[in-house]
Amino acid sequence: MITIETIYEGDLRTRARHIHSGMEQITDAPLDNNGKGQAFSPSDLLAASLGSCMLTIMGIAARTHGFNIDTTRIQILKIMAPSPRRVVEVQIKFLMPEIKYSMQERKILDLAARTCPVALSLHPDIKQTIEFQYSG
Repeated sequence: MITIETIYEGDLRTRARHIHSGMEQITDAPLDNNGKGQAFSPSDLLAASLGSCMLTIMGIAARTHGFNIDTTRIQILKIMAPSPRRVVEVQIKFLMPEIKYSMQERKILDLAARTCPVALSLHPDIKQTIEFQYSG
């Protein structure tokens, strides 16, 4: 069964449609690669997918263990290599809500982030740098 259908619209732009929900996502080539940079680039989506996957699996783990991570934010930096052009590192900084997390809860969240399906699917040459900033 098809989950995503993507069309090349021309001028280095694609439009992907999620079949089940009908939601759409546009991509543009970035400014530094002949594009307009008017939307996420495909490699931006790779980095965003990693961060979203980590948050989702962390949310599942938190729910399972009886605590929450609501309002957690992440900041993502994608680092590209020039030749061949590829993602070489994704840096993700988790800005945790003002909740006093126990050391056990912190370990649960760290393991959940590092073992999300996208993290485990990326090639080992792509460095995944993860930082948690706790304020509680």
